[in-house]
Amino acid sequence: QAFIALGCVLRGGTPHFEYVCKAVTDGVVHLNLILPVPTIFGVLTVDNQQQADERTGGIYGNKGEEAALSALKMMALKYSG
Repeated sequence: QAFIALGCVLRGGTPHFEYVCKAVTDGVVHLNLILPVPTIFGVLTVDNQQQADERTGGIYGNKGEEAALSALKMMALKYSG
């Protein structure tokens, strides 16, 4: 088992971007410390829609797919010992 935190935080014209990104990161770290299964960080933090598109099947691949592969690898590590 594993959890995957997927989402996208798009920078706006206020400082909320930094607050939200830090809160999400801290939350995923906290989950990894308290849960018996891994939580994979699959949250995009981007400046604009183009960057989001490039990371969800565009020139930089698909970050959601990468997060799923990371979850599978973490599960395999747990059960390979």
